[in-house]
Amino acid sequence: MLRSILIGLVAGQRAMTPLAALAGAARRGTLPHDNAPARLMATPLVAAGGVALAAAEMAGDKMKTAPDRTVVLGLLARTITSGFAGAALAPPRRQAAGAALAVGAAVAASFAGLAARRWAMDRWGQTATGFVEDALVLGAAERIVTA
Repeated sequence: MLRSILIGLVAGQRAMTPLAALAGAARRGTLPHDNAPARLMATPLVAAGGVALAAAEMAGDKMKTAPDRTVVLGLLARTITSGFAGAALAPPRRQAAGAALAVGAAVAASFAGLAARRWAMDRWGQTATGFVEDALVLGAAERIVTA
């Protein structure tokens, strides 16, 4: 269940990154369990959509008009994607628990991540901190889904 919690932490920072990481792992056949979410992410169109959404989110995050991750729609997106990813990474017959743990982690991480990002942006600016956050989130997501 640790992977479900960890992917929730990732979703708290970038809502769509868990989908991209799952898509890559599903296409490579390296997801830890065979379940409905994992099979769905192995579908080429769904996988491409997950990657495209993650790329668009990362690009949008660098814009001055980007909303905070804790706005209602942002939290809704994090809830949906973290629940899906948490279920995909959960052991057999534990998908509901994995989804719930991931959602809780994502919501908490959204607020903590926003506070950290604001602190960093005051020192180094929005674009630089966004790229650093992207690298950390992408690396973590890849490691979580393939560990």
